[in-house]
Amino acid sequence: MGCDPRLSRSDFLKMAAVVSAMATLPAMGQDAQEALSSDDIAKAEKLAGVSLTEEQRSALARQLQAQRRAFDELRNGDIPNDLAPMTPFVPQGKVKNLAGPVDANVIRRDRLRRPNNDEDLAFMTVAELGQLIRTKQVTSRELTELSLRRLKDYGPRLLNLVSLTEERALAHADLMDAEVQRGRIRSHLHGIPYGIKDLFAAKGAPTTWGAQPYREQVIDHDSKVVQMLESAGAVLCAKLACGALAMGDVWFAGTCRNPWNPTQGSSGSSAGSASAMAAGLVPFTIGTETLGSIVSPSQRCRVTGFRPTFGRVSRAGAMTLSWTMDKVGPICRTAEDCALVLTAIVGADPDDPASVNR
Repeated sequence: MGCDPRLSRSDFLKMAAVVSAMATLPAMGQDAQEALSSDDIAKAEKLAGVSLTEEQRSALARQLQAQRRAFDELRNGDIPNDLAPMTPFVPQGKVKNLAGPVDANVIRRDRLRRPNNDEDLAFMTVAELGQLIRTKQVTSRELTELSLRRLKDYGPRLLNLVSLTEERALAHADLMDAEVQRGRIRSHLHGIPYGIKDLFAAKGAPTTWGAQPYREQVIDHDSKVVQMLESAGAVLCAKLACGALAMGDVWFAGTCRNPWNPTQGSSGSSAGSASAMAAGLVPFTIGTETLGSIVSPSQRCRVTGFRPTFGRVSRAGAMTLSWTMDKVGPICRTAEDCALVLTAIVGADPDDPASVNR
């Protein structure tokens, strides 16, 4: 309620008391076009135990009617989940994109050789697989087909798979192999398959948020993290299980399993990302954390999760649970792998006002 500077403190407090009392009365003026009257105000005065002048009643009725029109406009508006509120404070000025993956050191593995069987290949680290790709001992197509096979085999058993992005994955893997043949390596993630928590939008796949009402939801664009990983050369293979609306490890298909002990849930809403890592379904995954959803499933499934500082990674295109707490981070086999993935996704993004360059 606006404060008329001509009002005394006692008169203003009286009017405030009337406004509070009106909230306890039966609905008045149900028709949005029906103006609140002085009689409506007078009814509330009795509850508040105060008395206003006729001029004060008329002024208060006008203010309340204006507020009601504003509330009606808000209620009738369509506010999408990805519309950020004006919570961030960014004193350094205009947000700029961080162009391309950040350089990162990697442990040298000059004598690394491809293992003799696919099972061992499936459990190699991102750093090791990158070396095999760069030395042309394995192709992105081979790794992608291996991940897709394992996702199809183990995903339904562990309930950690929501959907495959098979056609997209194979096409991108072939492109990455062609670039290797031309001598181009985009980053340490070049040609490496991965899976992402099903909070993130990705073209060609449903984005279910783990909840039955959104099971058929399609958001036909790539989230910022998916865009950055594709630019770095990583190959998206799957959308992985997310606890319903980012809460816990239970989603519309059931409880996502811990591969080490399938009688257990895999804990936390990044359940599918941690479970898929532990089972060797993809070389790395992406999760989110509001309050423990990377750390907890990583601990349960005995993999390495990295929960970045708030604002380090853009959340554009991901379902919002808490605008001031949500964070995006990698779940991998080793700390080195987490560092390699993180370098590809950090940086400010104009579509996420809370994200910054540091």
